[in-house]
Amino acid sequence: MAGSSHGHTPAAWTGVTIAFIGFCVAGAFMVMDQPVGFWAGMVVVLLGGVVGGIMRMMGLGQPKDLHQPHRMTGDREPARVQG
Repeated sequence: MAGSSHGHTPAAWTGVTIAFIGFCVAGAFMVMDQPVGFWAGMVVVLLGGVVGGIMRMMGLGQPKDLHQPHRMTGDREPARVQG
């Protein structure tokens, strides 16, 4: 994935950051045995996905046609023998 710049966009960074904050909030409230805080954190996690998706639709994500899909070993043509 590093070769295809997967996830290196403002939309991806923003969505993941918001979701990570929500995960931390939910985890802290789970340890404190506060169900309302836990579910509030889970809402923030979902909000991260929504914000990332909206930003991608606004053009801040990676275009789908930027890179060709990676070829697997079986998809390559056999090596030609020089003679």
